[in-house]
Amino acid sequence: MKNSEIMKKDLKYNWHPCTQMKDHEFLPIIPIKKGKGVYLYDFEGNSYIDAISSWWVNLFGHSNEYINQKINEQLNTLEHVIFAGFTHEGAIKLAERLCKITGFDKVFYADNGSSAVEVAIKMSFHYWKNKGETRPLFFSLENSYHGETIGALSVGDVGLYKDTYKEILIKNITIPIPKNQSEDEAQKALKKAEEIFQKHHKKVSSLIIEPLVQCAGYMKMHSPSFVKGLRELCDKYDIHMIADEIAVGFGRTGSMFACEQAGIKPDFMCLSKGLTGGYLPLSVVLTTDKIYMAFYCDYKELKAFLHSHSYTANPLGIAAANATLDIFEKENVIEKNKEKSKYIWESMQKFKELPNVKEIRQTGMISAIEMIDYPWEKRMGLKVYEYGLKNGVLLRPLGNVIYFMPPYIINKEEIDKMINTAYEGIKNVEK
Repeated sequence: MKNSEIMKKDLKYNWHPCTQMKDHEFLPIIPIKKGKGVYLYDFEGNSYIDAISSWWVNLFGHSNEYINQKINEQLNTLEHVIFAGFTHEGAIKLAERLCKITGFDKVFYADNGSSAVEVAIKMSFHYWKNKGETRPLFFSLENSYHGETIGALSVGDVGLYKDTYKEILIKNITIPIPKNQSEDEAQKALKKAEEIFQKHHKKVSSLIIEPLVQCAGYMKMHSPSFVKGLRELCDKYDIHMIADEIAVGFGRTGSMFACEQAGIKPDFMCLSKGLTGGYLPLSVVLTTDKIYMAFYCDYKELKAFLHSHSYTANPLGIAAANATLDIFEKENVIEKNKEKSKYIWESMQKFKELPNVKEIRQTGMISAIEMIDYPWEKRMGLKVYEYGLKNGVLLRPLGNVIYFMPPYIINKEEIDKMINTAYEGIKNVEK
């Protein structure tokens, strides 16, 4: 089939996420036939470097042979089983491995990132309720994003979403963030945070943060000391900390998990996206025995945690996740990534020469180029996106921010093409 035929049929039936569908009157929707390595291929043989890992999920390339093999092996044994009253080997193995590499005690499985956030905020609120306290409020950071289900939206700070759905959101208090990655800005933000903690802490269940990088928040980045300082405030005022590592976990920030760089352990950690290497929907909430024991009691006390999904701990997703951890163990991924992130950073220096570039920044394998403050109506990022597609690179913008979050298997030649394409797109965006 031709690309045009598939595009036409798609637009007749499908409603795509985060998309004003009318845009596709002028912007072609790209039908993908297959993927291999860092490349996506359409139905006419055109290839695209997946510079954003298909919304930050893919770690080791499309159609990875090892992950494919492990999913196929699982498919021939068990495709799914209820996870209430039943269990399976893969779920036990993955939970044990995740607890060992993070230092947590318990794993609660869910379906996707937003679901994990819902689990964590409900579990935190329910914990305090089981302890005899009602704490209906949550702290979250300015500019944050934690997903698009109602609870996850409530603890985020995306203006358009909050304005649209404000009447049905739960209560949340926003804490200012540092202006940049400097220690000075971190301390200023922490001082303001403590004032808010002092005022509201008795009614707050938890603080939720994206450690080091606010990915959907235009790739804004802050220092590890800010994360550490927030942990100290949570301890001081007896509030849970939820670390949303859905986008930044599994090596994206330069360490296996971003919290490691701050030397802290939250009360809850949410993981998804790279958990399955980008293959299948799966998420987990990791927590402690202290939290777990607040729900552990005789049935008649009615303190059990109230949350479930039909596909909880799906064996196929679990198989992909175990295969992903296998690759981390066998291939020294984190150290290899350090070399690649250094090369990307060095290659990005030329963006500083462009008069329409405001700033470049990087944390591990996440890099961003922020253009000057073009009015949002001009959609300059979209123009760079279109240029990228015409030149074989998928660069999905965040407003005026163009970013790189490629699969870890990307090589220097592919990095060069990714960066050079973005450079030319930004350079010529006003033409």
